Amino acid sequence: MEGGSATAENVAAAISVSLDCASSPDARRSAVGYLESVKAGDIRVLANTSLLLIRKDCSSEIRLHGFKMLQHLVRLRWHEFSIQECNDFAKGSISLIMEMANPHEEWALKSQSTALVAEVVRREGVVLWQELLPSLVSLSSKGPVEAELVAMVLRWLPEDITVHNEDLEGERRRVLLRGLTESLTDILPLLYTLLENHFGATLTEYNRQQLDVARRHVAAVTAALNAINAYAEWAPLPDFAKYRLIHGCGFLLSSPEFRLHACEFFKLVSQRKRPHDATACEYDSAMTKIFQVLMEVAGDFLNKYGTFAVTADESEFEFAERICETMAVLGSSHMQCIVQDWNMTSRFLQLMMGYFQHYKFDLHFQALIFWLALMRGSVFKGKYVVPTIATDPASDNSGFGSAQADREKKGLPNFVNDDICTVFLDVSLQRMVKKSSVPGYASKADTLELWSDEFDGSDFSQYRSRLLELIKLVASQKPVVAAGMVSQRLDIILKNSSQESVSAENLSLMESIQPGLEAIVSAIFDGFTDLNNYSSEIKLQLHGILEGLLHQLLSLKWTEPPLAVLLAHYLDALGPYLKISLDSVPPVINKLFELLTSLPLMMKDPSNIARHARLQICTSFIRIAKSAHTSLLPLMKGIADTMALLQAEGRLLRGEHNLLGEAFLLWRPLLEFNSNKRFWSGYLSH
Repeated sequence: MEGGSATAENVAAAISVSLDCASSPDARRSAVGYLESVKAGDIRVLANTSLLLIRKDCSSEIRLHGFKMLQHLVRLRWHEFSIQECNDFAKGSISLIMEMANPHEEWALKSQSTALVAEVVRREGVVLWQELLPSLVSLSSKGPVEAELVAMVLRWLPEDITVHNEDLEGERRRVLLRGLTESLTDILPLLYTLLENHFGATLTEYNRQQLDVARRHVAAVTAALNAINAYAEWAPLPDFAKYRLIHGCGFLLSSPEFRLHACEFFKLVSQRKRPHDATACEYDSAMTKIFQVLMEVAGDFLNKYGTFAVTADESEFEFAERICETMAVLGSSHMQCIVQDWNMTSRFLQLMMGYFQHYKFDLHFQALIFWLALMRGSVFKGKYVVPTIATDPASDNSGFGSAQADREKKGLPNFVNDDICTVFLDVSLQRMVKKSSVPGYASKADTLELWSDEFDGSDFSQYRSRLLELIKLVASQKPVVAAGMVSQRLDIILKNSSQESVSAENLSLMESIQPGLEAIVSAIFDGFTDLNNYSSEIKLQLHGILEGLLHQLLSLKWTEPPLAVLLAHYLDALGPYLKISLDSVPPVINKLFELLTSLPLMMKDPSNIARHARLQICTSFIRIAKSAHTSLLPLMKGIADTMALLQAEGRLLRGEHNLLGEAFLLWRPLLEFNSNKRFWSGYLSH
């Protein structure tokens, strides 16, 4: 390759200018333009210049740029070299590994030099890789720095398999994949050996107080873990079990130094899809080992810290969140791997329930995702049978202790017993509250880390929608438990309040519970399960619970605008129940009119609080019209007469009249169906 020392000096100067913040914009643009012209110029000048830039007497910034220029050359202009030049360049780049085996080399330079070697191997193909592999195995045994460099090469090699690279054609990608797959019998055992040897050496050197040497071994272990993670997304899963990498990474979960990197491996393999060929059995066996590893770590955390507020290092909670997130993915996709082992399945579900109950929001949130996935499957895939009059009560109350025959029949254990559902509902209803600024509230909720705007990755409405979906799924399977839970919570709040007003704290709680009540009533009476499938005993229990709740709500004398609106929303939340409880409809309608007329009609109210509240109450009529259906038909003439009277007395504004009219429009098809056109025509003539 021809000379280019003068060009190298110019390139080095241009790099310095482009990186110097003190340089003018024009100077930086000119420097960048020059660098691009060199990269697009004569390939031999580019190669020789880049090799001069990576010499150790250059600054780190210059050397780093030189490595990137070489990578650009190999990736985009390799075909311009002759065969002999390609061979010479390949040998030269591989010799760089030997030169970089220096404890004082910066990590970024080691990373870029090994990335260059991997790029050359990908361009030259399987033949060069097969020649290089024995040398890498031999080099890795010389010391921790050499082991780190070899692991880095192994980490960069499969990048074009997991990350789409438009510069690598489909056929060449397949050849690379085939070559690496054939080499897994050498690569994976080597990576396990690096983990085992250098982790042991790390402990030894720490005990000997040789901290600098220990740090080199730490770097080797970290590089090996990064390499393993590069294969975790595509290498056959049984191979990770065969070559003990599942065991090795599982062992490192107990090390604070390496556990996050090791956890990344389990997260990646948990996202794999189960094959449908002859390897499925081996795949399930390997995945079962992963379940065992993660369950042991999760159990240790919960045993040590419990589920309630404790003082602990935040790093412990960060690690627990990673584990919980991985278990959520694992359980959502691969429960079939352990479902035949009742003890393991039971233990896994108990652990995920512990995380769901945990006071730390992040842990609870990850577990919520898992339970939603499992409950959806339970409801929509028919893995749960709604108890009917013929159902054995013992089976309805069974939980983690269901019989083997029942497990085989349903595929998944009947974990949705009354106690488990109570926990689901209790936690979900508590967490429907945002972190409040109401005085005195935080002190009572300090055992629960509530959602706040400080959390990243989700807004409260998305999180609350997940909670409401879980509440609906639970209510569809355990309607009496769900109705009883929400009624009990409201009863406690109302008993601690007067009939005329509530404290700011209780108001916040009631506002948070209202969507929960709406979700429960909707799931029971408009949900996945036909009411006819419920036994008469369950129907009777539901009627007693909801009638008691309705009686409490109707007895309230709330006249303050926020309270009146909240009460109206509670009443319209019971709309689906009113379809089957015709006797309850008139008191509800009367109460809504009472709330409407209790608020002052102030045309020029500067705050519009009362005006807005009246409109909100009118929308409750619309919601009830949508949900209660024909149960309101006998009352329509009375409703129309009341509207006409209020309007005549000037106590019903035009906008409010229009909203109430929308409710009648919703009833119109029902009226026509019931051949009551004369009444409809009479109302429209008002």
